[in-house]
Amino acid sequence: MGKIFTAIGLMSGTSMDGVDASIIKSDGLAKYDNVLDEYWEFDEILREKLVDLRSKIITKDNLVDFSEQLKILEREITIFHGEIVNEISSKFKGNIDIIGFHGQTIFHNSDNKISKQLGNGKLLSQLTKKNVVFDFRKKDLENGGQGAPLTPIYHNLLANSINKAYENSFSNILNIGGISNLTKTVKEKDESKMNIEAFDIGPGNCLIDDWVRKNSNKKYDKDGLIGKSGKIDQLILNQAIENFRDTTYDKSLDIKDFDISFARGLSLEDGCATITDFTAYLISEGIKSLDNSQNNFSNKYLICGGGRKNNFLIKKIKDYLNEFQNIVLENIDNFDQNGDFIESQAFGYLAIRSYLGLPITFPSTTRCKKPLTGGEIIKNY
Repeated sequence: MGKIFTAIGLMSGTSMDGVDASIIKSDGLAKYDNVLDEYWEFDEILREKLVDLRSKIITKDNLVDFSEQLKILEREITIFHGEIVNEISSKFKGNIDIIGFHGQTIFHNSDNKISKQLGNGKLLSQLTKKNVVFDFRKKDLENGGQGAPLTPIYHNLLANSINKAYENSFSNILNIGGISNLTKTVKEKDESKMNIEAFDIGPGNCLIDDWVRKNSNKKYDKDGLIGKSGKIDQLILNQAIENFRDTTYDKSLDIKDFDISFARGLSLEDGCATITDFTAYLISEGIKSLDNSQNNFSNKYLICGGGRKNNFLIKKIKDYLNEFQNIVLENIDNFDQNGDFIESQAFGYLAIRSYLGLPITFPSTTRCKKPLTGGEIIKNY
């Protein structure tokens, strides 16, 4: 039996509203236990700095142009994470072996082989007196991968665990974060046969959040109520769909691959409804694509990520899938899980795998050339 490690996973998503933190125990393989999940919100000043700087970084050259600002903000966000680690560690009586530090994505472009997350692993290790794994995407990008999605190996563990506990047959996970991605899980426990499939399929919350923040004093569309109250502009929707077609699903996506300009001129409610429908359409097309490739596989999907709470978005996805009676979408929360913290748990798990030299990305998840471990391991205390 392999050693059981205790890890803290830290995740700050594209919404830039705060940090999800999870403590998990795992051997890096099939054994895991979720111990604690907590959320820390950024103060408004820090969030505005992050949003403003991300909006300025459009090309890789901008990383140089704004290098000084990036450095200052990276230190600030690392100190924020350090405070979280020290506080959450004090609530846990045992020893923390390792921290999985994702950091805040500020620029992601797989064509340029660049994925820049704000987060100084050396400083975090110094502040917390713990081993830190960070910069999870670099090695994958250097070896032909897209650098995303990174969570499928954990999705696979989760699906198998849920299926065992509830005697179900969920074979797919739909994560609706800032970007939406799908994981087709497998039952094999043999690492050499790990043929999990995964891909980004379109926007998740990013366009809806962006629209709501720019057109109201709210940060997001809670429960999808704004979108539900609006009227979808079918002409604008059809044009937006026509202008965005990605049927290959072989590239990782960034929020900068999309924009909300097509809804310009619409009211808050109508724009939100139209953008939500556009998002639902792209997600449903991704599901249909996977459905066509599944043959006799189960077509049950567990939904996680913040988008699962947007009831209007979920309804629109189901409407687009209405003719596919075999496709079932279930909220992961119905199976004793908290769908808000799947990614932070995942980065705790990925940190353990990285520490053990086990692969975290695969040719069928990120298009890398071979299964790869990843993440830089730091001890700076």
